[in-house]
Amino acid sequence: MNRHSLVLPISLAGKHVRLEPLRPEHALLLWGIAKDHLDDLFRWIPYRLQTLEDFEALNRQVLEEQERGLSVPFATFECSSNRIVGTTRYMNMDLPNRKVEIGSTWVAPRWQRTVINTEAKYLMLRHAFETWKCLRVELKTDSQNQRSRQAILRLGAKEEGTLRKHMLTWTGRQRDSVYFSILDTEWPEVKSELERKLR
Repeated sequence: MNRHSLVLPISLAGKHVRLEPLRPEHALLLWGIAKDHLDDLFRWIPYRLQTLEDFEALNRQVLEEQERGLSVPFATFECSSNRIVGTTRYMNMDLPNRKVEIGSTWVAPRWQRTVINTEAKYLMLRHAFETWKCLRVELKTDSQNQRSRQAILRLGAKEEGTLRKHMLTWTGRQRDSVYFSILDTEWPEVKSELERKLR
């Protein structure tokens, strides 16, 4: 697994979801589906997402991280409607130790509690373990975000612990972050269960 092959933009496609490489023009589309749900979608995150300019700035930042080999970002599309529904990315990539984090994920309310997020995570996990041969995939969330914590556990991840006062949110609140992981040795069982859910 070399740096170059990891950070090239890639597309991942399933039956319900298509993950396309994030592009500058996606910022406006993402703003369009999120602007009426900002508090619901982004109350837990460390950075500010309250205006179109915030979305454009984050988009630029994430694409710059990809150039530096730290992220591989995606725009999430629903296959049946060909509509953008959210975003996600590989982040905090530690290539020498064969680990990545899946994070910065959000899906607009209309597509929450559907197959969208499950299949997107399945595609990303499968690529991480089977193409990149990762030993470990990490996920994390705000300790107060019970819905996110339960969703991560439902994927088959194991809770590892809490980093106290891990970061400041854009409002100044001191956030504790709960870390989860899936290991390569656990992937076959996790994969089987995710495929059962997707059927």
